[in-house]
Amino acid sequence: MPGFDERLLGGMGVFMAIADAGSFGAAAEQLAMSQPGVSRAVARLEKRLGIRLFDRTTRVVSLTDEGRRFHAQVLPLLAGLEDAANTAAAGATAVRGRLRVQLDPFFSRMALGPRLGEFLNLHPELTLDLVTRDQLGEMVADGFDLAVRFGHLPSSTLVARKLLDTRILTVAAPAYLARRGRPATPQAIAADGHACIDFRDAATGRAFAWEFHRKRRRLVVPTDGRLIVNDAGTLLSTCLAGYGIAQVMDFGTQALLAQGQLVELFPDWPDERFPLHAIHPSRHQVPAKVQAFLKFVVGVVGTPGAP
Repeated sequence: MPGFDERLLGGMGVFMAIADAGSFGAAAEQLAMSQPGVSRAVARLEKRLGIRLFDRTTRVVSLTDEGRRFHAQVLPLLAGLEDAANTAAAGATAVRGRLRVQLDPFFSRMALGPRLGEFLNLHPELTLDLVTRDQLGEMVADGFDLAVRFGHLPSSTLVARKLLDTRILTVAAPAYLARRGRPATPQAIAADGHACIDFRDAATGRAFAWEFHRKRRRLVVPTDGRLIVNDAGTLLSTCLAGYGIAQVMDFGTQALLAQGQLVELFPDWPDERFPLHAIHPSRHQVPAKVQAFLKFVVGVVGTPGAP
């Protein structure tokens, strides 16, 4: 605050302690200060205000008329400051206020959205502000308390906690396979001219490369797809409609595979993984509302039968 002298506030605290304790010595003991330090604080405050606050003798300390008026004015102000500090400190233990969270769109729609009512019912004093984005962006500058995102993260000062590693599967609908045949190997996708649905990496603006991992072996297959999307829902729906082959996350597609709506083409290449992270600005004094939401997300991810 421009022009604010923090020594003035400190002097007020010393003044109130003397008025309550009835002596400089008792106030010094209460404040864990030396008696000369208490005297200097009062002298500075009196000089700043241009009035004498106490009448002092060797045995008695009493408020002057100006001191009594000042005491009456300062008392509610300091009480308000203490209330404000207590309210702010309660954020360390109480789940309340506004929580602003940035979410990966696919995770929000497939896993979190159906469960949000549970979280809000648990915390009736909390307002939840959710924003879905296809990339992290400037999390702190944009005012987010927490982010939950798929993908590998660039190095930064943000705190990231890995929640899971989901497998990357190469899939197609039965209708597509009936029409075009099933590729026998990953290389056959390109060699036989299969239609591929590529997914755009928001960080680079380019389509993700099609990778296949088996133990220490890594294979990259060029796709040259005619269709590039940046939304996982569109990717899935287009694949389900039988247009072509896609690479999808195991997270969120287990039911489609179990029901036979999608077929995993290369189960013998099982080792490519894609991480889900929770990200927040600092590991120090994490607010209770952030801790509560993070605990809830961990529960959603770890729930048996979760998408």
